Amino acid sequence: MSQEHPILAGDHASRWMGITVDRAEYGHAQIRMTLREEMLNGFGIAHGGMVFALADTCFALACNDPDADGSTITVASGADINFLASPHRGQELTAVGTVRARTGRSGVYDIQVTAGDRLVAEFRGRSRTIPNPALRAAAAPAAEPAAQTARHTTQQTEDA
Repeated sequence: MSQEHPILAGDHASRWMGITVDRAEYGHAQIRMTLREEMLNGFGIAHGGMVFALADTCFALACNDPDADGSTITVASGADINFLASPHRGQELTAVGTVRARTGRSGVYDIQVTAGDRLVAEFRGRSRTIPNPALRAAAAPAAEPAAQTARHTTQQTEDA
């Protein structure tokens, strides 16, 4: 998997799915994956969750500016998908995502998933930009270990 976008560095799910990035820029992304046997459902067709995951990854890439400073992240506030065709093992799926609207901290993105020239799914994602929780966690003071807290409380009680 290409590491062209910073959010892919720790994205183990996308790596497992074998996603490759053709294009990833703020507001637009195009990615691909080939359907493997373990991505199929009991009917021998693509599991809907795999198609959704491909579209969701494309959505994330389009929502997050690869050149941003990392102080904020853009996450899904909701998404809908319509499955239109049933792709099979060995087919390469392509997801293309485009921003439709961005206002303040909210956005709407459309992602089309195709297998060749056949439309497989239409995904619409709604985004929200929030402060990066990893930065908040790093800035928070370390919590006092529970055993130390209990010992301190017991000592205070005995002294009273």
